[in-house]
Amino acid sequence: MKGLTVRQRQVLLLAASGYTSEQAGRRLGIRRTTVDRHLGEAYRLLDARDRTHAVALAIYHGHITIADLTTIATAHTREHAA
Repeated sequence: MKGLTVRQRQVLLLAASGYTSEQAGRRLGIRRTTVDRHLGEAYRLLDARDRTHAVALAIYHGHITIADLTTIATAHTREHAA
């Protein structure tokens, strides 16, 4: 399996942490449509059906870790608490 790009990994991490494509785009400084394009390419590379499946496969194949998710989720929680 071909590896994910840095950006594909970033958008998967944000999606896994509950960010919408719009929110992920704002956080990364890119358009929602660009986020969706990166997600779509990640789905194709991982042979995933949807966001949840893509995240599960990315974790399974070592592209993202639980520690990565914890870091993003903590930042997301802090943003919403402020």
